[in-house]
Amino acid sequence: MTGSTTARVARGVAAAGLAAALAACGSPSERAEEGTDAEGLTTLRIGATPMPHAQILEFVNENLAEDAGLNLDIVVYTDYNQPNAALAEGELDANYYQTAPFLDEYLEGNPDADLSYVSDVHLEAFGVYSQELTDLADLPEGGEVGVPNDTSNMGRALELLAAEDVITLADTGGSAPSVDDIEENPLDLVLTPVEAAQLPRSLQDLDAAVVNGNYALEADLLSTADVLAWEGTEDSEYANGLVVRSEDAAAEDMVRLDELLHSDEVRQFMEERWEGIVIPFGGGSSED
Repeated sequence: MTGSTTARVARGVAAAGLAAALAACGSPSERAEEGTDAEGLTTLRIGATPMPHAQILEFVNENLAEDAGLNLDIVVYTDYNQPNAALAEGELDANYYQTAPFLDEYLEGNPDADLSYVSDVHLEAFGVYSQELTDLADLPEGGEVGVPNDTSNMGRALELLAAEDVITLADTGGSAPSVDDIEENPLDLVLTPVEAAQLPRSLQDLDAAVVNGNYALEADLLSTADVLAWEGTEDSEYANGLVVRSEDAAAEDMVRLDELLHSDEVRQFMEERWEGIVIPFGGGSSED
């Protein structure tokens, strides 16, 4: 188990005890008069990337939130670097867009940001996509493969390529690998770091690219490119989850929101809309 996995498990155990603290806790919105609207609903301002996170929150807001006493004000971001800063600065009540290792990386660089990962909500499978090739075995010698340029997602992309025997990685002792950790590269591939959101549009200039599931969905890559390989999802540490300021981790409205995100209704919505790419945790036969 890696260090980031251990941290995620510890947070998951802590999240399991949230319900016990409900009576003693109040939400950030409940502590502000403007947090409750004329209908008695608590408004939570949630940051999310467009797909699938914002769409999942929209489904919750339209179908489940009112009965739980909530109203979700969804703020959409296209830059991975903004939602954590906005949350730490109090501009958001929570965000939903990232993995626990990504949060760990952010907190290492921003030690004053006291943020907590609540629980796993869904997993987006990484894929190797190409507009030129139909089989990973056809990668040309000296070919160029795009990978995300942030630490955690780059490591995840390299691990996928290693799992497919495209490259061999050194043992990093649990830390996310980088291009410097490539020990063997039989095809002498050029691994090009690209901002994750830009990878789908950069695909036309690459032989292949390892793309985050949400950005592949946004760009409809399943219709415009071939999938050469999928990331394995069993026991993955790369689920996406709800993140809050640590002081609000046991707040009643945050617990209610987390419960809605793990409901049977949300599970069914994810499975029907994004079968195979977005894999829900919780609801039905939970994978937690």
